[in-house]
Amino acid sequence: MMARAAHAHEGSRAGGAVRTIRREEYEALIDGEMWDFIRRTDRWFPPETIGLPIERQRKIYDAMCREFHAGRPAGVLTHDRPIEAGGRHLPARHYHHAGHPPRATIVYYHGGGFVLGGLDSHDDICAELCAGTGYDVLSVDYRLAPEHLHPAAFDDACVAFDWAAASNDLPIILCGESAGGNLAAAVAHARRHHARPAIGQLLIYPSLGGDMSAGSYVEHAEAPMLSTQDVLFYRDVRFGSGGYVEDPTVAPLSDADFSGLPPTIIVTAQCDPLSSDGAAYRDRLLSASGRAAWREEPGLVHSFLRARHSAQGARQAFDRIVAAVAALGKGEWPY
Repeated sequence: MMARAAHAHEGSRAGGAVRTIRREEYEALIDGEMWDFIRRTDRWFPPETIGLPIERQRKIYDAMCREFHAGRPAGVLTHDRPIEAGGRHLPARHYHHAGHPPRATIVYYHGGGFVLGGLDSHDDICAELCAGTGYDVLSVDYRLAPEHLHPAAFDDACVAFDWAAASNDLPIILCGESAGGNLAAAVAHARRHHARPAIGQLLIYPSLGGDMSAGSYVEHAEAPMLSTQDVLFYRDVRFGSGGYVEDPTVAPLSDADFSGLPPTIIVTAQCDPLSSDGAAYRDRLLSASGRAAWREEPGLVHSFLRARHSAQGARQAFDRIVAAVAALGKGEWPY
């Protein structure tokens, strides 16, 4: 079990109350390599993009993802094959490492606020997970809002898990980042009594439905890369005006029962309003006698996976993620 970085709240508490860190204070929390990543991201996906029509946002986001795509490691093979889902075809991409019989399947859900992204947006991340673990990876292009409101993305996430469970006997690890971390956790809750439940889950800076009036939602409300207002914006798009309903398919932290869930590792970024969700989720699992660990990566920001080839802190964090997924697939506990 990993503790929160000791310096994470330094200078941010007065009389026990959390205050919002000012933008200029992040100069001391974030190193030069991460600032280079932030500035590069802002050039391709400026903060004001969130105010544009969704279709325009998607085009800008897709262009940014192409700019950051690091290529696929040698030996990783892919093929696109849809999954049958109640008369529909759910687009999916399958990754396999040539010459390495897989010992597990990673079901991966991409980020993008339930509004952006698809099979190409996180393609290189999935390929590197495949190469680093030797496991097969299944990435799914779940339906996006606002065209498809909740529970469309959740339903597609469950379909992907059910397909993976039925397709072979390999153990399954659920994995996702940001919105995808939300989906991975929601599936873990919904499928905990499945005949072949997941043997582990690794959630990367996930949105889990925590208290938005406290913790990192307040302290890092104005963080670079993702603000608390951004979180609210994407939530409203996912549910439509006035449509938000808090239940475990939406907010895994709202579940009344945390028993029977797979061993869970949550990795968050210090400078991210979502970080408190990781601590809260770990604590709920431990209270239910589950196995869980939370690591908050100091000095990192939301979406740091895209900085793994340019910033040492992000690279080290990604290496730990790959190693943890590999351990989970072997039935081992890395913490």
